[in-house]
Amino acid sequence: MIRRAYHHTKIVFTLGPATAKPDLLKKLVAAGTDVCRLNMAHGSHEWTRDAIRMVRQICLEENRQIAIMMDVKGPEIRTGALGTPLLLAPGDSLELWSSPIPEGMPPGIQRVTVNYRGLPEDLKTGDTVLVDSGLIRLEVTATSALSVTTKVLIGGELGSRRHINLPGVHVRLPSLTEKDLDDIRVGIEEGVDLFALSFVRDAAAIEELRALLKQAGSPAWIVAKLEDQAGLRNLDEIVKATDCLMVARGDLGIEIPFEQLPAVQNKVVKACLAHGKPVIIATHLLESMVENPFPTRAEITDIANAVREKADAIMLSGETTTGKYPLECVDVMKRIIEATEPLNGREMNLTMPLVSPKGKLVRSSIVLAQEMGDAAIVLFTRSGHTAAVAAALRPSGIPVYAFTDRLSTFRQMLILWGIEPFLIEFNGLDFEETMARAFHCLIRGNWQIPGDRLAVVTNTVASGRIIDVLQIRTIA
Repeated sequence: MIRRAYHHTKIVFTLGPATAKPDLLKKLVAAGTDVCRLNMAHGSHEWTRDAIRMVRQICLEENRQIAIMMDVKGPEIRTGALGTPLLLAPGDSLELWSSPIPEGMPPGIQRVTVNYRGLPEDLKTGDTVLVDSGLIRLEVTATSALSVTTKVLIGGELGSRRHINLPGVHVRLPSLTEKDLDDIRVGIEEGVDLFALSFVRDAAAIEELRALLKQAGSPAWIVAKLEDQAGLRNLDEIVKATDCLMVARGDLGIEIPFEQLPAVQNKVVKACLAHGKPVIIATHLLESMVENPFPTRAEITDIANAVREKADAIMLSGETTTGKYPLECVDVMKRIIEATEPLNGREMNLTMPLVSPKGKLVRSSIVLAQEMGDAAIVLFTRSGHTAAVAAALRPSGIPVYAFTDRLSTFRQMLILWGIEPFLIEFNGLDFEETMARAFHCLIRGNWQIPGDRLAVVTNTVASGRIIDVLQIRTIA
């Protein structure tokens, strides 16, 4: 009997036209993906409900669960609709209007509306305005009550509804738009496991969403997306408030000087490790594979770097929404993960303070498993907290099996580094029965074989009190 292959870094893929097909989705689930992301910037509520139900049905058919993450659009500033694109040359003037453009305006200056009324108040002379993923660069030369006059620094063709970035500018947009609230209600009704919140600028945005989820009775985790300079300034409070964090390198790479992006990514991963919070690296990991069947050497190195930094998960976006080779992208990620993880060594993450005795017991189980050699760790948890602690300690090379009796906890643990979750029924009166069920799952799935030793973290009753214990067990 051969043990099943095991890797620590999780894979997130985004569902889209290229993958929202039962046959291909079955292959993605079977290939070992862990989380399916729904991008609410695109797609109707009807499509979203159908997609969630299709994923759940395929998971049942394949007997393998994956989590579902709804990525809500968040507050965006965009240009308005244009009958024909505007051709902008360096030195041209462009006016951005926060209201309908008045009739009879003098010729010679090109104009476009924006969807944010507060834009003239938030900008000042000398500020930079980036349009269409930074391809067009503008400098503010004047503001009025309803418009902003800019000079074109880098020109191009400006089409309809292009995204606007304002590096270093504090904007007064709401954390959740009406569209976001409508989307979140759909996600709650359909039992989404994680909600990704875009353009998180402070902890207040996370608490607003958390209150909404609590009121609705949703146990979903919150993934804060770091996408602008305000989020970076408030990184510490955001990491503390959120359940998980995503380094969304698309907008973030526009908001900050591009040469700083690797250092910022490293800083964010370390901050999450220090606070014991999972972190996802997203955007452009395999961008070339949208059109090509093989990755570039730079993309291979980028993914390997995220694995070496010990990010919890790496994410595919356009590669699996509109790309030609979605299944190949997953295979490439798995191969790079499997080749890179053995280079990480066995040093634990010692930057996270362990305040609870249970946390210290988990750390002891890792040391014990490492010293026994070729051993694994077994945890039992209802909230997922114990598993999150184990994941944050980053026990490289040690399989960690987390058993729970709650479906929501089981799915959420799929995002955690190195955690292989299982859903079983707990016997509250006979823990030996619960442990026997867990061991049976491990053998039936070829995760472990008879004779393997396990470091088991659990609790037991002694003198009428429940105490936490660490046991060494051998699979019979």
